[in-house]
Amino acid sequence: MHVNAPAEGLWEGDGSIEEDRIVVVEVMIDELDRAWWTSYRKDLEVRLHQEEIVIRATRIERL
Repeated sequence: MHVNAPAEGLWEGDGSIEEDRIVVVEVMIDELDRAWWTSYRKDLEVRLHQEEIVIRATRIERL
C-alpha cells in the first residue's frame, strides 16, 4: 500500500474545497474472480464514503 504522490486533487463541492488523495494497494493473485472484486469494490465505496473506487487488473508474465 502506498500513496502515489503527487496524485492529489482539489475541487469545490457544496461551497467548500474538497481534497482527494490517491492510495494504491497492490494485490497479486493466481485467478481473478471478477464477481468478488466487483462486490468488494462496491462495499469499499460504501464503507469509505467514496463516489468511486477503481480496481484494475493487469495480467503479468513471470520472467
